[in-house]
Amino acid sequence: MLALWLIGAALSLVGALVYAELASSWPGAGGDYTFLVRAYGRSVGFLYAWARGTVICTGSIALLAYILGDYLTRLHDLGTHSPAIYAAIAVVALTSMNLAGLKASSKLQNTLATLEIGAVLAVALVGLLVAPSADVTGAAAPSAPAAGALGLAMVFVLLTFGGWNEAAYVSAEVRGGPRAILRTLLASIAVITLLYLLFVAGALHALGFEGLRRSEAVGIDVIESAFGTYGAQLIGIAVAIASLTSMNATLIVGARSNYALARDWRALAFMASWRGERGVPVAGLLLQGAIALALVLFGALEKDGFATMVEFTAPVFWLFFMLSGIALFVLRRREPDVYRPYRVPLFPVLPVVFVLTCAGLLYSSIAYARSHHAGFVALVVLAGGAVVLLALRRAEAARRRQRPG
Repeated sequence: MLALWLIGAALSLVGALVYAELASSWPGAGGDYTFLVRAYGRSVGFLYAWARGTVICTGSIALLAYILGDYLTRLHDLGTHSPAIYAAIAVVALTSMNLAGLKASSKLQNTLATLEIGAVLAVALVGLLVAPSADVTGAAAPSAPAAGALGLAMVFVLLTFGGWNEAAYVSAEVRGGPRAILRTLLASIAVITLLYLLFVAGALHALGFEGLRRSEAVGIDVIESAFGTYGAQLIGIAVAIASLTSMNATLIVGARSNYALARDWRALAFMASWRGERGVPVAGLLLQGAIALALVLFGALEKDGFATMVEFTAPVFWLFFMLSGIALFVLRRREPDVYRPYRVPLFPVLPVVFVLTCAGLLYSSIAYARSHHAGFVALVVLAGGAVVLLALRRAEAARRRQRPG
């Protein structure tokens, strides 16, 4: 299991090197959207932005808001739909904070991230110092997992590492310019890897393998084993802070793809509003917040359906992630003269590793969705985008026909 976390770190590092070249060569607010449009055209870029705006980013925001709501409800229940009420408040509050400007949201993000890292370290250290669970000495050694189980495990390991690629969306705003992107990505992955390994090692020591496998709230169980219910409440607050951290980070970068999309499609020009003095895409943030709130409401009415919608869209994510990796090869061939502040070492070996990893995880995520009879979810998302894309193209064609001459 620990080896899987190390493999996840290595694969994330390879991906970070690929994205460092793409983001430093074409810095801007679009991130993956920019790379996909340059490599494959506006249609592929639109489908990515559609999936990101309707499910990938907004779904993540709503899901994290529900995690926050679930933990806060344990501390103070607001009655019927308490988690949804907390979730909605969090979405509105963080969207408002981001509308105030990038500087304000960045300060909030730094504060929340510091608290989150402190909480993860606290759980890891308590787990390493507390007396081991009886499961550690009493449980038999687990049998070797099947290859399919390892592939599925890597889906969730890399999902946990996920987020490093979001630096591409603020590449034009990173202090130090394009060259700073590589330093930011490498330092982030190094810190995250160390934290994850310490956390898992601490949880293994405190709970044992079987105890860890059965746990549905690992951090709480580790702290509760040492300090009782009071300690568990403190970790509940820490988990809420972690949810806010991830929500805020997703809000910061998510709206930027809406802004980039609007610049390419006249019918979506209303999302192209950017407040330069604040450094934020205002309309993109408002639309993203509205969709996230709608998903929170959907979750309140049909939580199982909401979880299914978010969880089983992973194939869409890995499909476009793979296409971004392939875009590196396409753009090196198509635009060889573009200035590249950074180039991936060991080309083409490392980019091939990244693309093959994405392909493998695409297959695993499809198999996982099919095993739960939810393979249609990703297709529905892409089909919805295709319908909207067709309507946009027809609107553009109609405008061209109406032009004089």
